[in-house]
Amino acid sequence: MGASVSMLKGANVPVHARKVRVELGWRSGAGVPDVDASALLLVSGKVRSDADFVFYNQPQHSSGAVRHEGKRAPGDGDGPMTDTVAVDLGRVEPAVERIVLAASADGGAFGSVPGLYVRVVDADGGAEIARYDSTDATVETAFLLGEFYRRQGAWKFRAVGQGYGSGLAGLATDFGITVDEPRRPSAGSPAPVPPRPEAVPSAAPAAAPPQPEAAPSATPPQPVRLTKVTLTKESPTVSLAKQGGTSGALRVNLNWQTRKQFTGWGAKLGRAVAQHADLDLDLCALYELTDGRKGVVQALGNAFGSLHQPPYIHLDGDDRTGALAAGENLTVNLDHRDRLRRVLVFVTIYEGARSFADLHATVTLQPQHGAPVDFSLDDCTVPSTVCALALLTRENGDLVVRREARYLVPQRGVSPQRTVDQAYGWGMNWTPGRK
Repeated sequence: MGASVSMLKGANVPVHARKVRVELGWRSGAGVPDVDASALLLVSGKVRSDADFVFYNQPQHSSGAVRHEGKRAPGDGDGPMTDTVAVDLGRVEPAVERIVLAASADGGAFGSVPGLYVRVVDADGGAEIARYDSTDATVETAFLLGEFYRRQGAWKFRAVGQGYGSGLAGLATDFGITVDEPRRPSAGSPAPVPPRPEAVPSAAPAAAPPQPEAAPSATPPQPVRLTKVTLTKESPTVSLAKQGGTSGALRVNLNWQTRKQFTGWGAKLGRAVAQHADLDLDLCALYELTDGRKGVVQALGNAFGSLHQPPYIHLDGDDRTGALAAGENLTVNLDHRDRLRRVLVFVTIYEGARSFADLHATVTLQPQHGAPVDFSLDDCTVPSTVCALALLTRENGDLVVRREARYLVPQRGVSPQRTVDQAYGWGMNWTPGRK
């Protein structure tokens, strides 16, 4: 693999790697809009269907070739914020000619987003293949930063740098996506005429030329939802039903930035420091079913749960280093939501840090049907090694998500799990466990 190429707008470079990661980066801070990465798979300049749009509400393409991996904050608070899309060019369907990489700003324009760039990295070797820094943004709220395209049987990457003032909805609509919010027409173009509602047949309809009988059609697909939900201290709760999340899988994702920690121990203990320097967070859940059964889902004791039988909650694995792009994921089966009385999702620091302060962990609750719910863990001010993330409770037959972000400090000799139990009155008996 050759050296990285810093690109000008319109330039292109060959991409020989089969698997790549496209990293969208910027410097976050006060007054800086939130930024999201997305990708569109195009045939003859358009998507074939809304399924060819990969973004935060639809994180994986059906072919498995393109996947939205999510955001990461800098581990030391000084680097760029990133949002990443993984692309397996070897699995891209032959009909797909281009993969467009886009960015959208939520809460402002890209003129207020410093240090915006996109770079392509070899997913296997980690080498940077290309990088394009955007420096001329002003009022744009969406950007087409780059694209992969086929040329004589091989893939190339082009730096594009085309801005949109109509946001992600406008960009997506230009490529054939049907979105669930109206797009403001461009200046000088006529406003679209809304379709008239279907009339109710009257008893004596007016004479009209005979029309051929319409063939029965399948239920039209639902438009793509671009909405997101961010839980804050001021607005801490959301109803899953009101967001459309009443069935399917609810994935809870915990992600954090890997960072090395140095304890100042002598060289004699350097080997131990190297072995335990990586931060290891564990995603867990306390549950109570409507029949009164209680328990915990966690990596300790291999209590990974089950998705299709009680407790209808499953932990997909244990990210021991934070190196996995997908972080840790816990899935709740909403098809059995009537069996769930309450679920408390929490996270513990297994090793590598003494507190959540400055770890910049992020949490996203992604219903299979509905808008994602996210929040960050950036406001810890106590020496906490366990944090209650979110509480799901049944209210009038609906599951309501409440942002907790509650940092707890275990007493000496008390486990993080027991500390959470005592704080929320679960009333369970605990014994020591190991991974």
